[in-house]
Amino acid sequence: MRHRVMCNLAAAASALVIAACTAPGPPPTSAPAPAREARVLSDPAPDTDGVLRVLVLHDMEGLAGQDDARMFRFSHPEHYARGRALLTADVNAVIAGLFDGGAGDVHVVDGHGSGNADPDLLLDQLDARATLVTRDEAFRQYVDLVEPGVYDAVAVVGMHAKTGSGGFASHTFTLGMDIIMNGMSITETELVAYSFGRAGVPVIFASGDDRLEADLETMPWLEYVVTKRATSASTVELIPVDEVRAALRSGAQRAMERRGEMRAMTLSTPVTAALRAVPPARLSMLRGVPGIDYGDDRVTFTAPDFEAAYDGVIVLIGVARLGYASVLDETIRAREDGQAIFDLNADRLFDRWLDVESGRWTAPAPLPPAPRKHHGAR
Repeated sequence: MRHRVMCNLAAAASALVIAACTAPGPPPTSAPAPAREARVLSDPAPDTDGVLRVLVLHDMEGLAGQDDARMFRFSHPEHYARGRALLTADVNAVIAGLFDGGAGDVHVVDGHGSGNADPDLLLDQLDARATLVTRDEAFRQYVDLVEPGVYDAVAVVGMHAKTGSGGFASHTFTLGMDIIMNGMSITETELVAYSFGRAGVPVIFASGDDRLEADLETMPWLEYVVTKRATSASTVELIPVDEVRAALRSGAQRAMERRGEMRAMTLSTPVTAALRAVPPARLSMLRGVPGIDYGDDRVTFTAPDFEAAYDGVIVLIGVARLGYASVLDETIRAREDGQAIFDLNADRLFDRWLDVESGRWTAPAPLPPAPRKHHGAR
């Protein structure tokens, strides 16, 4: 910044000012630096091949007709079977609407990760015009599909509100995590948008409960369909399924027709990222570690770009999940034989230490991975 200094140059016999000049100097202390914008909005990248290609990323908590958390958990097979049917029907309604609106190609990727090694979708019932994204190796569904010129838009289906929003099964990425980017607590839908925005690809459609709709006021251009009304994290008021499915199809069609009005989102760089943990997760074990910016169960760091920020947050999530062990501890203590289990574990821990120190222990060889196709979230 430069400030203006008036310099008077006078002749010896005259007070006439004959010149004025500017000189560099420090900025006025009263003028604060302009605040940096947290994000940047831009027009969608142009279609380069004449085929409007859309990626449908699905979760499983925000489905129509779903009012029981066991429906999206593979560990509850009877309820999960019902959830798969609901998921497939919601996704098919959106696929149909995308094609109605002019999509030329639709791909689908799993953003849920129920624990099922197979896709959560019922593939024999999936709209035959759509293609499930699979790879031979595990991939990051939020990050690794982002390439310029591949997709023209993203639609997200069956999503949920962020941690602390009070929506049905509300969370961010996994239990007890609040992801913060450039000072903004974000939903998984926004996480998708910031990632694909790097290639100029907008999120054009979303579905989920009414609490997620409120969270997504940051994306007012979205075509959004409310699938149910949350009354707590575990209870909802359902909307008739046929009504919702019709809205999913018509909303997806409008989203395609309005694609040019949508906005691609990117984070300003460098990215200030943070993970805030809430029970059952915790980050307090990092308190006092030199070099760690910790406070109030939150760790903050700076990354050069979105991908580095995302990867850093995922590492912190792995640390925060160590807090889940407190629930296991409570479960064991509640058992009649709980103390015996703790004593047995203590003995095994002690013996493992002695075996390692004595050179008697060898780590078991990892089992070779079973050949399979990876379809997104694991």
